Amino acid sequence: MNTFEEKRSLLLEMIAFSTVDGHLHKREYEFLVIVAKELSFDLDVFNDFFHQELPLLPIKSEFQRVQQFYRLALLMYCDGILHQKEAVAIQQIALEMGLNPVATKRILKLMNEAPNAIIDAEILLNVFQEQHN
Repeated sequence: MNTFEEKRSLLLEMIAFSTVDGHLHKREYEFLVIVAKELSFDLDVFNDFFHQELPLLPIKSEFQRVQQFYRLALLMYCDGILHQKEAVAIQQIALEMGLNPVATKRILKLMNEAPNAIIDAEILLNVFQEQHN
């Protein structure tokens, strides 16, 4: 993911997901700021994204789709409150990304059981790889 449009699309998807429960919690916003900085966006540019509705670009590689799913899942858990709308929305997004629903449910279960919702990257990738076999 190198282009401005691809990075913007990822952030726009995350912003839309962060407000699916009707609220943007402080911890969700802080998490989004961290992601924006990692993607080399200035804070002003990032904040402007909250006022944009642009078409999302499809993520081509499975690895990048898994990464984005995991980012969204971390965002979902970062405020400490799991809303039903978030749980439904993340499953729908994963389906639209073409990710295996069994793998995504398993990842969400593992994250729910983890003390801080973070799981090892190797475990994350292995769960998705198992579905290919």
